[in-house]
Amino acid sequence: MKPRLSIIQIVNMSIGFMGIQFGWALQMANMSSIYEYLGAEPDKLPFLWLAAPLTGLLVQPIIGYLSDKTWHPILGRRRPYFLFGAILSSIALVIMPNSPQLWMAAGLLWILDSSINISMEPFRAFVADKLPEEQRTLGFSMQSLFIGLGSIVASSLPWILSHWFGVTNVSEKGQIPYNVKISFYIGAAAFITFVLYTVFTTKEYPPTQEEIEELKNKKGGFVHGFKEILDAILKMPKRMKQLALVQFLTWPGLFLMWFYYTPAVGNFIYGGSADGSSTVIVKDWISMVDQNKLMYTRGTEFAGLTYSFQNIITFLFAFLLPFLASKLSNKYTHMLCLLIGGVGLLSIYFIDKDSILGLYGVMACVGIAWSSILSMPYSMLSGCLPENKIGIYMGIFNFFIVLPEIIAALFFGDFMKNILHNNQIYGVMCGGILLIVAAILTTRITSESK
Repeated sequence: MKPRLSIIQIVNMSIGFMGIQFGWALQMANMSSIYEYLGAEPDKLPFLWLAAPLTGLLVQPIIGYLSDKTWHPILGRRRPYFLFGAILSSIALVIMPNSPQLWMAAGLLWILDSSINISMEPFRAFVADKLPEEQRTLGFSMQSLFIGLGSIVASSLPWILSHWFGVTNVSEKGQIPYNVKISFYIGAAAFITFVLYTVFTTKEYPPTQEEIEELKNKKGGFVHGFKEILDAILKMPKRMKQLALVQFLTWPGLFLMWFYYTPAVGNFIYGGSADGSSTVIVKDWISMVDQNKLMYTRGTEFAGLTYSFQNIITFLFAFLLPFLASKLSNKYTHMLCLLIGGVGLLSIYFIDKDSILGLYGVMACVGIAWSSILSMPYSMLSGCLPENKIGIYMGIFNFFIVLPEIIAALFFGDFMKNILHNNQIYGVMCGGILLIVAAILTTRITSESK
């Protein structure tokens, strides 16, 4: 029987997730605009995100499997992966904004996403390892809280640096603005610092003598690991299968927002463009180019601010989640939050330059959904998993995050170009529709473990 932990202990074990979120938030809020700065067309954006989920499809279950089988006398079971992933991620964050070419930025996104996954997935298993079942909702909600807190700062860093500290936000064609570069450097430092805090302040429960003997005598090799992962997939509990379907529709809704929201604000709401192009013919063409680039930059900065506001809501709503779950159940709490997020993304259709503050409302709704997405599915999942395979099942659960991202990356570009005519606003709205469908499917989740 695992002992109940104090709030301080739960805080200590969750702070590392704030560092991880610095990496995620900078990536999600800035990568599409970075790609556009380097010359990418809107219909190519999903494809440029493809390497990251392909890697996650392999990395997550393998890291989960390995962390289940690991025990280090000093670092324990999950913490070696926190630390190694944080080091790699911090290096990638420093190099990323210095990419001279589009292909290099895409390759570094692949490395960054893989490294973040190495740190992140063991953190999910960490909650189930450390907390008794009655405290797991609180544990995952605490992770949501620190994810929100980290994202508040990370998403708004480019705007803060340019407006408060005078760091230039204008760049030459094919270059990434200096305020974005500095933001990534700060994110790298935050990532490693906060993960180290959790590594040094939180200990893991040592395995029993029987478990140690099992670890010593375990069969090794790639083939054995693959067989064990496949066996776990075939024996997924019923509740996990139901949650997987919800995840399969939830995450492409988020991906479409991440793909298109920032450039949509710069291009369609602020009326700018990354390369300064315009369909308007004017005499002073050079001035118009500069003006279009400036409006695009201002739009993407404002989008970063609204991302930051979204994460303020995520942070605050995390305090309310355990209370709502106790009253409505995890299932109906998650359904309500997804529904709010979906309606919020659809409402971007009604926002224009004169009602720009309405984007705060859009992203407040997303913040409510995001707070639940980061905690409720994992809380529902952890109670139906075998204790000795929590890591591997958490990794497998990630399949239903990355598979829809791969599908979106492969096929949504053509849909965007030929059906939506590269209108990124409509891309964001498609994400809202998917969140609403996922909310409806959440009602099908049973309380059965098997």
